[in-house]
Amino acid sequence: MARPAHPVRLSPPTWLTAGLRPASAPIPWAAVLRAAVALSAPLAVGLAADRPAYGALVSMGALSGVIGDTADAYRMRIFNIAVPQLFGAIGVTLGTLVFGHGWLAVGALTLIALVSGMISSIGAVASVSGLLLLLNAVVGAGLPMPEPWWTAPLLLTLGGLFVLVLTLLGWPFRRAAPERAAVAATYRTVAALYEATGTPAYDERRQDVTASLNQAYDLVLARRARQHGRAPSLVRLLAQLNVVIPLVEAAPAAHLRAVLYGPLSPAVPAAVRELADAVEERRTGAPVLELPTPERPAEKAVDHALRHAVTVVHQAEPDLYDVGDRLGGPAALRVRARRTARAVLLSGASWRYGLRLALCIGLAQALVSLIAVPRSYWVALTVTFVMKPDFGSVFSRAVLRALGTAVGLVLAALVLAEVPRGWWDVPVMCLLAALIPAFSAKGYAFQTAAITPVILLLSDTLNQEGFDLVLPRLYDSLIGCGITLIAGYLLWPESWSTRVGDRLADSVADTAAYVACAFGGPPGDQGGRLRARRKLYRDLSTVRSEFQRALTEPPPTGPRAAAWWPLVVAVERIVDATTAARIRVHHGAPAPDPDEVAAVTRELRELADGLRRTDTLFAVRAELPGDEDGVLAPVRGEVRAARAIAGPDLR
Repeated sequence: MARPAHPVRLSPPTWLTAGLRPASAPIPWAAVLRAAVALSAPLAVGLAADRPAYGALVSMGALSGVIGDTADAYRMRIFNIAVPQLFGAIGVTLGTLVFGHGWLAVGALTLIALVSGMISSIGAVASVSGLLLLLNAVVGAGLPMPEPWWTAPLLLTLGGLFVLVLTLLGWPFRRAAPERAAVAATYRTVAALYEATGTPAYDERRQDVTASLNQAYDLVLARRARQHGRAPSLVRLLAQLNVVIPLVEAAPAAHLRAVLYGPLSPAVPAAVRELADAVEERRTGAPVLELPTPERPAEKAVDHALRHAVTVVHQAEPDLYDVGDRLGGPAALRVRARRTARAVLLSGASWRYGLRLALCIGLAQALVSLIAVPRSYWVALTVTFVMKPDFGSVFSRAVLRALGTAVGLVLAALVLAEVPRGWWDVPVMCLLAALIPAFSAKGYAFQTAAITPVILLLSDTLNQEGFDLVLPRLYDSLIGCGITLIAGYLLWPESWSTRVGDRLADSVADTAAYVACAFGGPPGDQGGRLRARRKLYRDLSTVRSEFQRALTEPPPTGPRAAAWWPLVVAVERIVDATTAARIRVHHGAPAPDPDEVAAVTRELRELADGLRRTDTLFAVRAELPGDEDGVLAPVRGEVRAARAIAGPDLR
């Protein structure tokens, strides 16, 4: 008897729905309160002064500040808010100057888009600055601004400064709390890493450690770069962060030991958590450690690193002239400026992104110049928000932007249809503004749904169009998304290929250099080995981010990216195995033969060359010479595993 056929379930593909799942991030209540006050208070002041348009412009500037306030440390938050506001003021000034000038406005905005795209490749602050430069230029060129010309940039800047003032209210009470909390969090992730040694959860915990270390060093070193002189509290915090590195280095050896001989003593992660509490509470006076007597090289490495960390963390007064960050100090401002200018002007990626953005903005402005589109600035605004590849996949952002805008427009329609204009705008704006930080933490589509009604309410305050704003904005958003998908995505060959392979090839080549440095470099070059390993983990973290971005692309890009995932994991395991071998040698194990080191590095370089020559992975066999019981045996095993899933012509 034939079995009854199961009904076919139709569901959208994963790459399309990935961005619609809300992230499990906590609601930032302080940011929610700050946004509610920052966007509603200017409206109230404007209404009280009988200048509602002025209040709306100040709220627009505050909106930019709320979106850009993404850092933890107060010094970085000043930088993240103030610098983009300067670029935003320049943008609205340029836009105002070409308002109503037809094709001159098209050319000006296209050129501004090129500059905006190129500077966005520098870093996070530059990306937001480039975004505000173009956004405000589009608004200035599409909306009539109050006279004289300097009024709009001044009001927008006041809104950003208002957010900055609200942000800094907690500085006298917290000061270095974000930096200290980041260092303490790093110790806690290391404790979780040691608890996971010998288990399948180890790789995931190691990724958490890498992310936590990156954040902590970024915060502490950014503060140090802006600190005049040597503050004892900052020196102590930096010393406490530095001594995490030996603990992290010893973890791969501890993991290998746990796999072979059983789990570590629970006293090890407990002691690391005690260090986290000591950092957070600024305790001094080293406690007595009750650790088992180490026998194997891995145990000796963990014991030595932990006792050294206890000594430094609980030390009341570190030597002000003997604390380096082990990863190199920040370069001088002029050196960084030269590097930045060279990166922008000579980088092919910078020019490609700038040209893509300029093409899309130019087409959007040309389209609305040829076709009568009311309030056409929304088309270019949509293009600007969607064409941010450093924020994620262009394709998925276009889809999510359309969906988020549709949801936001439903909410805006209710507000514009039912709430009378005037003082009722203040409590409504307070509620809508509070949703922006709360929804932004959940994902891009949710952020778009929260920002859309806020911008429409502010636009209605400037233009008094009421409910008639809603449907045109939906059409404009769809047009902008269509332009981005065609001119910014489909027409560019790189959109159809994943960059995971190229970046992973670079990481494999760096891994070969790290193996050579770890066992063949100068005996005293400890700093060089540390910098090489940290660079490797940062690069692999970037590869992971690129991998996650590529998975949200439609076929064939998404499935091709997924094929690289086993190799990403394999390369990370090679780095871990190399670190573990180095730690074992440092604590008594016999050093590997130079010929064996050369063979491993040669295999890795061949693997890197093979990855650069192909977009497809093939199974191959690779035999590495050497004693299977030697210190490099785990490294050779991981290299074999990597070679078994990657690269043609690698024999």
